Amino acid sequence: MENINHPLFNWIPYKLIEKDNQVYFEWLYVSDIKFAEPFFDETISKCKSHQYNSKIIKAASSVENLIEWSQELESVELKSLVFHVSRCGSTMLSQCLATSSENIMISEGPIFDQILRSDNFGLEKKAALLKAVLKFLGQKRFPEQKNLILKLDAWHIFNAGYLRTIFPEIPFALLYRNPVEVLKSHQKLMGMHMVPNLIPPTVFGITAQEMEGTNFQQYGALVLEKYFKGFLDFYETDENVTLLNYNGGMENVIEKFISFIHVDYSLDERQKMFERLQKHSKDGNVVFKGDSFKEEALDVDFEKVNRLFENLNNILLEYSER
Repeated sequence: MENINHPLFNWIPYKLIEKDNQVYFEWLYVSDIKFAEPFFDETISKCKSHQYNSKIIKAASSVENLIEWSQELESVELKSLVFHVSRCGSTMLSQCLATSSENIMISEGPIFDQILRSDNFGLEKKAALLKAVLKFLGQKRFPEQKNLILKLDAWHIFNAGYLRTIFPEIPFALLYRNPVEVLKSHQKLMGMHMVPNLIPPTVFGITAQEMEGTNFQQYGALVLEKYFKGFLDFYETDENVTLLNYNGGMENVIEKFISFIHVDYSLDERQKMFERLQKHSKDGNVVFKGDSFKEEALDVDFEKVNRLFENLNNILLEYSER
């Protein structure tokens, strides 16, 4: 592999620092660790124990360094960006894909959100940075690696149009689920985007007027409503996108996704993906026995988000009948 001789082989930019009018990137040595954890921040934590990352003085670079250095690196082909509404099987999908030695699976890498939400870069610079980061995260570190797949954060559906301008030929996948089940899952352990103001409501396109009179639980439904609307809007205008419905079964989701990205996995690779479905998405050592939700009823009006959910299902039905 050509990358072995690159001075930054096995190094990745993992954090954007914006402090005291300075903007720079911190780097992480990943050694021979494969990106196999359910979320990329877990992979980062695992890598931090390496002696290269334990030093007081951290490896850092300028924005321009990152862009320049990435141009000399061999990376695998980016196969897809995966968008999702949260608690809809996206972690399971990424874990199944990560079982293949051919795949580099990046699941919600924090650096992508940091770049997308930064006020220090214009759109052109953000595009260059996103491409550069993907070059490093997708660097060919093992001979069998061929495919790079990026699962984004749920709120990045609102960046889908912009990301399409950066990656005009890349398949985009939209994974969703019955909204009642999504919020029931958040009722057990709430994600940060479902807590009012942990992420600015404007990120989701929520107005001050919409926030008025919205209680804690209804806020989650409002966020979901924006996600589903974002899915519908993007699907109606894009020609290289597919819808994936968790409620149709995860085996169907995997089969459809593999077909969509045009990767010919071996029978053995596909079998490993399906076997991973038997384990919990966030813990491969625990057998998955199905979702269990609290009996406590949700004080939520689902009318709007359910209507959007049905619209997505109708689109899928129309597609399957063609």
